Amino acid sequence: MIRTIAFALAALLPLAALAQAPLALRLEMRAVDSVTLSSVQFLTGEEKGGKKVTLGGELRIPGPPGTKVPAVILVHGSGGISGATDAWARELNAIGVAAFILDTFSGRGIVSTVADQSQLNSLAMMVDSYRALALLAEHPRIDPKRIAIMGFSKGAVASVYSANERFRKMYAPQGADFAAHIGLYTPCNVEYSDDDKTTGKPIRLFHGIADDYVAIGPCRTYVQRLKKAGADVQLTELADAHHAYDNPAIPVPRAFPANQTTRNCMLKESEGGGILNVKTGKPYDLSDPCVEKGPHVGYNAAAHQATLAGVREFLKTVFKLS
Repeated sequence: MIRTIAFALAALLPLAALAQAPLALRLEMRAVDSVTLSSVQFLTGEEKGGKKVTLGGELRIPGPPGTKVPAVILVHGSGGISGATDAWARELNAIGVAAFILDTFSGRGIVSTVADQSQLNSLAMMVDSYRALALLAEHPRIDPKRIAIMGFSKGAVASVYSANERFRKMYAPQGADFAAHIGLYTPCNVEYSDDDKTTGKPIRLFHGIADDYVAIGPCRTYVQRLKKAGADVQLTELADAHHAYDNPAIPVPRAFPANQTTRNCMLKESEGGGILNVKTGKPYDLSDPCVEKGPHVGYNAAAHQATLAGVREFLKTVFKLS
């Protein structure tokens, strides 16, 4: 059953406000029924063993009523939905693309995972994303063949690795696929089995070279493996950019002492859905010495603008927009 709360924003907001910034002409609050899985449950496909949960999402639809538009699912990072997420939704609406801001935290009683990543495994957010895909694919205003996914940090695990054919077969709704995958400052330090076998849909990564929260090195390696396997993938490297370089709320890069980072952890999937610490050869745990604290986060205007331009052009090409 689809649950909806809808507002005709054009009737509620003054024309002056509409002229100042791109706003959706329709806003809907949607329920997303999902399930919370551990990494082992996710990797072994034990979906029935997870805990059922109802999440929420905000769908912003541009354009006149009666028209079908493409859409992008936005998957937030460890800090949850922010003003930067809102800004990306507006940018998407400005080029005629609907934005679905998926909230993977609130329905689980989570505010932030920055200081404790054990609260929610990143792979569980991929299940949420596929459930959101199923919802949008049935929406009368959304073109089911033109739904992309874009994630940030922790959420980029969902947006990038959902291009994995293995995970698509396990969790994608019948008859619906993501048309494109975009990841900003993506954690690429886990090697999953067959993760170089993709759906064939294009993948674009944007990453700051100065990022000491989620290091760029593993993404360089992963992109090379994907290219060798024939994937349509590109990594845009942004000079002097730190983590969350697209968030003006943190105007100058600064350290966050309580935040966990796995920048020095190299991990690999083992038999039975386990995750091994490559250095120790033992099962990975957040108590491992490679898990550190105190990474930097901060805005970089040049990197932000370059990413905006890159994402716009990519989506215009993928969605065949004028």
